[in-house]
Amino acid sequence: MKKINKVAIALVLSIPLLVNASDNSNKIKATVTWADFNDFTDVRPNGGPKGSFYKQVAKSFEKHFAKLAKDLPLGYKLKVKVNNLDLAGDVRFSTHRDMRIIKPIYFPKIEFSYALIDANGKLINKDDVKLKDMGFMDKIKHGRDGSFYYDHRLITDWFNDVLIKQV
Repeated sequence: MKKINKVAIALVLSIPLLVNASDNSNKIKATVTWADFNDFTDVRPNGGPKGSFYKQVAKSFEKHFAKLAKDLPLGYKLKVKVNNLDLAGDVRFSTHRDMRIIKPIYFPKIEFSYALIDANGKLINKDDVKLKDMGFMDKIKHGRDGSFYYDHRLITDWFNDVLIKQV
């Protein structure tokens, strides 16, 4: 009897693990791949090594696309390939420290290809997108002002204005 109870308890405790394992494929709603960072218009670090800055940029943008993709219907997937990136601002070299200066003339730009796939694996839409926001500093800031704020807002605006209307 004790053996049966132990087996029953083990089965009951493992059910949440099995449910999470089967849901894992649905949790990944956005995948982002990158062209060569060295070919991008402006992804220069303002101090520090390029490699770690590129990783920081990739992680930040991948996290942002994933956050946006949560608004897609259940089972939908967004695949993105970033082909070019020109971060808001421009890196100025000085004798003491390099700094990214944000001015209206250094507006954010991004070029990417995307594919939107429904829950059945059917391609809903795919396209090449070129975004820029020449008036990025004239808009009211919403939320926290984190790293790559203007670049992320550019993607968010496209997502809400274009992509969400496709579903």
